[in-house]
Amino acid sequence: MTTIDFNLSAELRSDMGKGASRRLRREGKVPAVLYGADKEATSLTIDHNDLYKHLQHEAFYSHILTLTIAGKAEKAVLKDLQRHPVRPIILHADFLRISAKDKIRMHVPLHFKGEDVAPGVKVGSGVVTHNISQVEVSCLGKDLPEFIEVDISGLELDQVLHLSDLKLPKGVELVELMHGTSHDQPVVGIHKTRGSAAAEGEEAAAE
Repeated sequence: MTTIDFNLSAELRSDMGKGASRRLRREGKVPAVLYGADKEATSLTIDHNDLYKHLQHEAFYSHILTLTIAGKAEKAVLKDLQRHPVRPIILHADFLRISAKDKIRMHVPLHFKGEDVAPGVKVGSGVVTHNISQVEVSCLGKDLPEFIEVDISGLELDQVLHLSDLKLPKGVELVELMHGTSHDQPVVGIHKTRGSAAAEGEEAAAE
């Protein structure tokens, strides 16, 4: 996994209400809140452009961040984000404090590799079908992966990888599988497309 450090400076916020939030946004600030780890929620403001710049990185959404508030560093993850429905403006952000002893649940992206060399594609002329692009994991903050790699380089035609086939880092569990084997969803597969030469050949042989 790559190591990226994300640091955000934040200021304590004392003025509340919709009117105050609108004033902050006009000043280029984003209202935010930091909560969790059995501590009181803290209202904050963050520079909009700084936050927006970080949001361009996929890893920012599933990475432990450093929030510096009044000179004190807090470890946190981004839990929720409110965007303007039309304009590229962040309206509000929620951050969750990271505790050394409490597990957190986060959505982590899947990174697929080996699609170009998979036998189902190279030999079987199949097409890769992605069923999901991210998974929810449960782990301690120190074990949070930025992404989970899915290697399909050995996948044959009509084979499917399920959640239970994913190789997880130590200390990481899939929330969906915690609900039982019936939740073992398909992640990715290789199948023929209708109209392909191979599919047409099989259909003709069956007639």
